[in-house]
Amino acid sequence: MKTFFGLALCAAMTSPPALAAGMFETDLLPTAAGNLKITFIGHASLMFEFGGKVIYNDPVGQYGDFSGLPKADLILAAHEHGDHFDPEMIRKISKEGTKLVLTPLCAAKVKGGIVLKNGEEKTVDGIRIEAVPAYNIAHMRSPGMPFHPKGDGNGYVLTFGDKRVYIAGDTENIPEMKGLGRIDVAFLPMNLPYTMTPEMVADAARMVRPAILYPYHTTDTDTAKLPPLLKDEAGIEIRIRRMP
Repeated sequence: MKTFFGLALCAAMTSPPALAAGMFETDLLPTAAGNLKITFIGHASLMFEFGGKVIYNDPVGQYGDFSGLPKADLILAAHEHGDHFDPEMIRKISKEGTKLVLTPLCAAKVKGGIVLKNGEEKTVDGIRIEAVPAYNIAHMRSPGMPFHPKGDGNGYVLTFGDKRVYIAGDTENIPEMKGLGRIDVAFLPMNLPYTMTPEMVADAARMVRPAILYPYHTTDTDTAKLPPLLKDEAGIEIRIRRMP
C-alpha cells in the first residue's frame, strides 16, 4: 500500500486519471449572501468560490490538474494522509495571504496554519469553520487500530451565507453526526475499507438530513447503490458528480 510519511493512504493502490481543469463538473447553489460555486476536482479535493474568495478542501495533485484553477484564499486539510494532505500542492496553489486550516498532525508538517481540533471553530475571511469529529468505529487497520482514530482528523462544517456545508472527512456514520444541527449540503465519503459502505452513508444521511447529499471520496465504489437506500427519505436530494 502507498504511504505518506509512513502513514497508509486512504486511496486505492491505483487511481483513475486526473481530470484537466476544464473537465471538472461544477454546481451553483444560491445562498442569502450570493451564489456558492462548487467545483468537483477528485476524491476529496473540492473548490468553493463564494463572496470573491476561493476555498479548497484537501487539494491533492494526483486527483486533478490544478494549473488552470485560481489561487487559494483559504485551504482546509482534513487529516494527514496523503490522499487529503499534499504540502507541495498547498504550496503551488497558495499566494500572499493564503490561510490554512489544519489538524494538529497536519500542522506538524506545514507551518503557519490555523490549527483546529474536533469541537473548535473559527471565522476566517467571513466564513465560519467548525471542526467536527471524523473517525472509524468498525473498519480497522488491525485489531484495535482504526484506519482513522478518533481525534486525529477533522470533518468541517462551513457556513456560506445562510447555508451550512458539511464536508465529513474520512469517517463512518458516527453518533456525533446527530448533533451537527441543520445541514444544507453534505459531502459523505463512501469507500471501503477506509470509510463507509453505501448502507452506512444512508444511515449517516438519515442522521444529518441534508437537503443535498454528494457522495465523495468514493474510489471504485458503485455510487448507484446509494439512491435506492434513500428512496423513501423525502427532502434529501442525492447528486452524483464525477470525482475520479
